[in-house]
Amino acid sequence: MAKKGNRVQVILECTEHKDSGMSGTSRYITTKNRKNSPDRMVLKKFNPVLKKMTVHKEIK
Repeated sequence: MAKKGNRVQVILECTEHKDSGMSGTSRYITTKNRKNSPDRMVLKKFNPVLKKMTVHKEIK
């Protein structure tokens, strides 16, 4: 029987793109350790539509 790990897959979505009203979304998929970081992740990632670094927050 396989052991259930602490790592989970999360989706990061751009906050600036969502507020701008432009079509499409900028999303990234990554993993995080549920035990070490129980809060939602916030990272700066590149948005190819806006062509700049923007804040991406974890969505559920």
